[in-house]
Amino acid sequence: MTQEMQFKTIIAQYCDVKPEEMTNDMRFREDLGFSSLDFMSFLGELEDTFDIELEEENALRVFTIAEALALLETLQQ
Repeated sequence: MTQEMQFKTIIAQYCDVKPEEMTNDMRFREDLGFSSLDFMSFLGELEDTFDIELEEENALRVFTIAEALALLETLQQ
């Protein structure tokens, strides 16, 4: 499984959209229906799964799947 698909599989646990139907321009709140609590739980799961540490300031600037994937990539370097 690619990292992007693994990432989208985690997202799918918090919404009704299947990973293979997600596009990178989808917004967490508007398109996927994330609540604030969903988003914070999702971020915690990302930290555990990908062994990264997210700063709240950076995480709050993420609105789309593409932005989240880009942030993940920079944190893994």
